[in-house]
Amino acid sequence: MSLLSFERKYRVRGGTLIGGDLFDFWIGPFYVGFFGVISAICAILGTALIFYAASIGPTWNPWLISINPPDIKYGLGLAPLKEGGFWQIITMCAIGAFVSWALREVEICRKLGMGYHVPIAFGFAILAYVTLVVFRPFLLGAWGYGFPYGIFSHLDWVSNTGYQYVNFHYNPAHMIAVSFFFTTCFALALHGALILSAVNPMKGETVKTPEYEDTFFRDFIGYSVGTIGIHRLGLFLALNAGFWSAVCIIIAGPLYAGGWPEWWEWWRNIPIWS
Repeated sequence: MSLLSFERKYRVRGGTLIGGDLFDFWIGPFYVGFFGVISAICAILGTALIFYAASIGPTWNPWLISINPPDIKYGLGLAPLKEGGFWQIITMCAIGAFVSWALREVEICRKLGMGYHVPIAFGFAILAYVTLVVFRPFLLGAWGYGFPYGIFSHLDWVSNTGYQYVNFHYNPAHMIAVSFFFTTCFALALHGALILSAVNPMKGETVKTPEYEDTFFRDFIGYSVGTIGIHRLGLFLALNAGFWSAVCIIIAGPLYAGGWPEWWEWWRNIPIWS
């Protein structure tokens, strides 16, 4: 793959966070970096452990394979490999791979002289995962409160956790998170459709400039946030979807252990309703 003209300017040593020149090179278009190597090691080790744990399990059915967290009785301690220890090591590998990948993104941004919006966005996804497997189990006092690594077993965990609080849809943070998820999808659909309609016009029409895009939304809803503004809005919506997802699960148990429908009694008891 040939290099773009500007790529030759930034493909020089330097800009790394740690490690100096160690692994500061490219393989084709792919930047390696110190954190790229760490991420690869963690990902390969974690994947190998998943296959090994599955090999000594009861089934090879991909729908039923499950790497389960330790039993609650082990608390926050280390468990034997076959009784949740695999889950603990795989979780550490996953966190190491995700965080290293984000730091690799930071190094690429430094080399290009760009902002850190991409690694920050990825960091919110990491936050949601770490909340599920580290923060919430830690606050509840046992790693066994983390979710299992499996298709059906993970879905069962989601269902069972929801029913523990009667109806998880009444969780206020869950409501906010779902609203942001739907709004993000709606905004992305509108933005994607607008760009395609402008740069991929009907036969015989010319490609339209951003001014046309702004004019469309001013005609449509009376206001356009502009080319940069729509991407800031999209980032804001997506980050909030991930953030409130983390909030909704960490408050369920550590901060509130009752049924979520009951939590809303304060609203029904407001004097104005009576």
